Amino acid sequence: MTEERRLIMLPGPTNVPDRVMRAMLKPIINHRGPEFEALHDSITDNLKYVFETKQDAFVLTTSGTGAVECAVSNIINPGDKVIVPVFGVFSQRLEEKIARRGGKPVEIPVNWGEAPTAEQIEQTVREEKNVKAVAVVYNETSTGVTVRDLPHIGMVTQENNVLLLVDAVSILGGDHLPVDNWNIDLCVAGSQKCLACPPGLGVISVSEKAWETIGKVTTRTYYFDLVSIRDYASRKETPFTPALPLFYALDEALKMIREEGLQTRFKRHEKCAKAFYGAFEALNLLPYPLLNVRSNTVISINVPSGVDGAKARQIMKERYKVEIAGGMGKIRELIFRIGCMGIVSEAETLVTIGALENALNDLNHKVKIGAGTEAARQIFH
Repeated sequence: MTEERRLIMLPGPTNVPDRVMRAMLKPIINHRGPEFEALHDSITDNLKYVFETKQDAFVLTTSGTGAVECAVSNIINPGDKVIVPVFGVFSQRLEEKIARRGGKPVEIPVNWGEAPTAEQIEQTVREEKNVKAVAVVYNETSTGVTVRDLPHIGMVTQENNVLLLVDAVSILGGDHLPVDNWNIDLCVAGSQKCLACPPGLGVISVSEKAWETIGKVTTRTYYFDLVSIRDYASRKETPFTPALPLFYALDEALKMIREEGLQTRFKRHEKCAKAFYGAFEALNLLPYPLLNVRSNTVISINVPSGVDGAKARQIMKERYKVEIAGGMGKIRELIFRIGCMGIVSEAETLVTIGALENALNDLNHKVKIGAGTEAARQIFH
C-alpha cells in the first residue's frame, strides 16, 4: 500500500525537495577515502556561504539540540556565568544545558511572545561580573519570535569581550544571519528546517575568539569535542562515522541554496510570511507574537476562542492533507504554529491557508472561505 503524502507545514521537519531525497540513494563510500574528501569540501564551502562566515564551519551527525549541546559544552567550565534571555521552550532548554554543564545561567526573563533587547543584555553584562558568554535563541520556535536586536547584541558582546552563542536552529537559511558581521562566535542550526534537508544533522560555525576559549575548557566532551572535530576536518574527515546518506542530502540542499542565492531565498521566506500574516488578519485570527518580532520562518497564531486546536489540526491533516503544529510548554493548547521554511512558496502558502479556513468552518467557527487566500494572493501579486 502506498503511503499517503501530505503537505508538511510544521516548524520542522519541513518538506524536502525530491532532488535532495534522491541524493540519499547514492552508494555508500569510505568515509576515510578520497570520495568523502570531495564531499566534505563541497559541504564545507557551501555551509560557510550559508553562515556568511570565513571562519570554521562543521557538520555534526546529531540533531539541532545536539549541536546546541556541542556549542555549550565546548566553552563552559563549571562556575562560568552565561547570560540567557528566556522567552520560550527552547531558550529554557538552552538555560538548562548550561546549568547541567555546571555553568551559572544568569536568566533574563522575557514575556512569551516578546523578544529580548540589546539594552537588556547590555544592562545585565554591566551589572554582573565576569560574564563569559551570552547565549541567545535567535528564532524561538515555540513562540514564533525572532530576536531582531541580534546584530546589536553582537555589538554589545564584542565591546565587552564576551562570547556570543546563537541557537539558529529554525532560522539559518531562512532569514538574515551574517555570522561574521554580527560578531557571533558560535552559531548552530539543524538540517531539517530552513535548509530543507531530512532530520539528523547539526551544523556549527566557530570564530577565532571562540577557539581561544575552547582551548582553555577544563573538561572536554568526547563526541562533541570541537578540537578533535577541527583536527579531523583539516584532513577532510570526521572524528566518527558520519551519516553518509544525510551528508549527501545536505550537500544537495546547500547547492540548491547557493543556486537560488541567499538574498533571494530570504525574500521568498519574507513574502510567504507576509502572506500568512495578511491572510490571518483577513480571517480575524491574531498572531501570537508582538508585531515587530514576528518570525518569517515560524508563523504562530492564537487558536480562536471556543475552537479545539487539536481537533482543527487533526481535520487539516486527515481531511485536507496539510499538517501544522500546536504550541509547546505553557501555550501548548493556545496557538497554531506553521513552518514557513525551506522550499515554501505561494503554492504551499495558499493551500495551507485554505485548509485552515475549511477546518475552522468544519468546527463551526465561521470564517469567510477564500478571504484568507485572497488576502495572501494580493501579497504575492
